[in-house]
Amino acid sequence: MDIFSAATGNIGWLLGYVIPFLFVLTIVVFFHELGHFWVARRAGVKIETFSLGFGPEIAGFNDRHGTRWRLAAIPLGGYVKFFGDENAASVPDHDSIAAMNEADRSRSFFHKSVGWRAAIVAAGPIANFILAIVIFAALFMTTGRQVATPVVDSVQAGSAAERAGFQPKDLILSIDGEPIETFADMQRIVSAKADVPLKIVVERDGAPFDLTATPERREVADPFGGKHAIGVLGIARSSDNGAVKVQRFGPVDSVVMATKEVWFIVDRTFSYLGGVVTGRESTDQLGGPIRIAQVSGQVATFGFAPLMQLAAVLSVSIGLLNLFPIPLLDGGHLLFYAVEALRGRPLSARTQEMGFRIGLAFVVMLMLFATWNDILNILNISKS
Repeated sequence: MDIFSAATGNIGWLLGYVIPFLFVLTIVVFFHELGHFWVARRAGVKIETFSLGFGPEIAGFNDRHGTRWRLAAIPLGGYVKFFGDENAASVPDHDSIAAMNEADRSRSFFHKSVGWRAAIVAAGPIANFILAIVIFAALFMTTGRQVATPVVDSVQAGSAAERAGFQPKDLILSIDGEPIETFADMQRIVSAKADVPLKIVVERDGAPFDLTATPERREVADPFGGKHAIGVLGIARSSDNGAVKVQRFGPVDSVVMATKEVWFIVDRTFSYLGGVVTGRESTDQLGGPIRIAQVSGQVATFGFAPLMQLAAVLSVSIGLLNLFPIPLLDGGHLLFYAVEALRGRPLSARTQEMGFRIGLAFVVMLMLFATWNDILNILNISKS
């Protein structure tokens, strides 16, 4: 009976966490690498390998262009290996490059112009942003989104809103000049502006009224047991049935809304990182694969649409992370190409190799730190 229970528990863990995590990650990684692949083909670059995952190959096939499409044993990423690359990180194989004839050089990534190389590298993160826009737009057209009029129903005693002079029935019109259409719009801005004074315009008794409020930093729990420090005013919306409705959008409006959603994630990410640098934000919000797996499994219990929404958010995050100017990431390659364009010649092989080693060390340390945060988060949840 104990053996049966243990086996059932393992199957439940596999179905509940691992499969949703791999589903989300595989979609995001596939489209990222597909961006590199598609532009490289347009540039006439020979592509040796398109791999989902790392390590030993589980299954694969060769296409008519000679590219090996493979599914590997470690499903935590992927890569596209070009002709002339030494490894999956697109580090040039200088010995192989030196031995190339004219025909080989015409198909080599290394011998393409700086513009083509930059386009191929940038195509991965751009594909992530496009994927996110497509997912968000599809969700806005099909499931829609819940919207609530930004009317104050109640003001919490002793809160930032009470000190600022908010009153029930106030209609929030704008925050720092940005129009507010829904209660969620207000929450998004306020949550990212803890301890920052905000100029808020409300409609009261049919006339505009100016207020200044500074959201308080509070630790709140998300639906999955995690805790986050965000800005809070201390106001609530109406809980009446008619106060919240589901709104669906047409194709054009959905794409516009989806693009705004992607920009919001990018803006919020930079705002958080800026807060970490200045000491306003804590680094314990950084998460790694364990946290993503945990959230994926929990989101999957709400249905397919929320899981796809998570995939869109993760796609933006991975696209943005890859654009950071860190050697080994796409942004590091773009940095090298920018220097090459300014100098008129590439950096020396030794300089690039040192850069890749530094980048590898930074990425490994970041992953270890994020994983440590994940472990601490799990321990904190288990204690609560």
